[in-house]
Amino acid sequence: MQHAAHELPPEVLRYLMPSRYCEVDLLAPIALDLFGNTEPGWPRVEAICKWVHERVSFSYATARPTRGALDVFTERVGVCRDFQHLAITFCRCLNIPARYAAGYLGDIGVPAAPYPMDFSAWFEVYLGGRWWSCDARHNARRIGRVLMATGLDATDAAITTTFGAATLTHFEVTSDAVPDSLAVSA
Repeated sequence: MQHAAHELPPEVLRYLMPSRYCEVDLLAPIALDLFGNTEPGWPRVEAICKWVHERVSFSYATARPTRGALDVFTERVGVCRDFQHLAITFCRCLNIPARYAAGYLGDIGVPAAPYPMDFSAWFEVYLGGRWWSCDARHNARRIGRVLMATGLDATDAAITTTFGAATLTHFEVTSDAVPDSLAVSA
């Protein structure tokens, strides 16, 4: 269920606002044109994820730190964070609170990717009184997400922040499914 703005908890309202990479004010007319006639709530979020997934191409080679949602919409290319920024922006334009999430996403339950595991971005929407994970890049249910940070956008949830020149010399992440025999029950 999508909440009316006046029904949202005060701490959730900030996730309707524009931010550094999510130009809600600039993309609102486009979001309304594309998704204004979809059923509010989860069906609208699914339509947004599908649209972004099908129209934006993934490319490490084109990554840049200054790409905002409007750039993603016009260029139709980006990395995982760019997919999420565009989807977050469309959600916020339509009064669905959305926040950026960053962490690790392994290849558990899906065919292994031919490249090393990397940081990953996804987003969360506030519907029915709680946050739900969504992923406009993969647009498929995935298991094994390791959440490290959430925020308005990648500015709030950067995996690393450097001051001055920095060179990454090594990076490796491994995640494995825990066998049922070792899983902890809640």
